[in-house]
Amino acid sequence: MVSYNLKMVKLNLPEYQFITRVSSVGKREIFDEIRRKYIVLTPEEWVRQNFLRYLKEEKGYPSMLMAIEKGITVVGMKKRFDAVVYDRQGMPFVLIEFKSAEIKIDQKVMEQISRYNLSLKVPYLIVSNGLTHYCCFINNSTAEILFLKEIPKFEDFTLHR
Repeated sequence: MVSYNLKMVKLNLPEYQFITRVSSVGKREIFDEIRRKYIVLTPEEWVRQNFLRYLKEEKGYPSMLMAIEKGITVVGMKKRFDAVVYDRQGMPFVLIEFKSAEIKIDQKVMEQISRYNLSLKVPYLIVSNGLTHYCCFINNSTAEILFLKEIPKFEDFTLHR
């Protein structure tokens, strides 16, 4: 059975409609428009789907320039980042880390995304638990971090590259 209505934790984002279903093994799934497949609906996935829709619909981020859960090597260990946004030249420039709404965005989460950025070296980081969102600019040559007041629109990001 496919459903378009979904009741989950209310996030600090606009409300969107999603396609959901119950899998053959009884797990609740949500259709991921970027990966073009159903994904098990965990609390973190709920945040990811809502936030990526927010970036696409409210901030103008093209979904064709987004990648989700791709593998990277960080200090010799295999890891998976939650999402990355590429610029129009195909270079990664925004790294995004999602947490479920119950997880507080703290120093540990910021250190996690910073470790992932050791490999990617993107200039912008976004962290969200669906309730609180942080966006910062990283000057990779000086290691200076500047927290932005809001998440820029896609074209505003690309103007400052």
